[in-house]
Amino acid sequence: MRKIQTQGVHHITINGADRQTSIDFWEGVLGMPFIFDQPNLDNPNEGHLYFDPGDGRLITIFTNEERTPDANPVPEAIGSLHHLALNVSQATFWQVADRLDARGVKHSGPVDRGFMDSIYFRDPLGLRLELASYRFDPPEGCRHADVMIEAHKIRVAEGDHHIDREHLADAIALLVERRHNSLSGDRSPRNAY
Repeated sequence: MRKIQTQGVHHITINGADRQTSIDFWEGVLGMPFIFDQPNLDNPNEGHLYFDPGDGRLITIFTNEERTPDANPVPEAIGSLHHLALNVSQATFWQVADRLDARGVKHSGPVDRGFMDSIYFRDPLGLRLELASYRFDPPEGCRHADVMIEAHKIRVAEGDHHIDREHLADAIALLVERRHNSLSGDRSPRNAY
């Protein structure tokens, strides 16, 4: 047997209500450009709207003009989606609560996740969303996942409960030392004062 190697999320498709609710939320609230529109090729009674979440991937919505928005929480049964997390910058993250408040949207307020900040709320159809913002930028040539795995190893070795800023900083330093050459034979910390 061999693995089927994935290379990222291609798209996520959500069952929506009417067309305008989707456009108003995904573009009008979350700022995702509405980039593609066609019928659902598997169901002629539905539309298929495509939005760019900011990384060139796609969030698509099946719409039907006979469906109306229902804000009751989407069931979170075993095997179902618990929440959809979207990336935002730190600059945007600290504006989210005020911008949701301006719309009368209930939310969790900022949640400290150690390596990132999160805020949770529901879309007009009851789907739980998370806007998440990493507290770090990975070094050149590395991905967030590279920093996370190194920070995890450091956290476990130190016996700490969860990844926090110190683990991230040490992971970044370790990755830079591993991946970026130096003429110095000794790259250990020193006191230059």
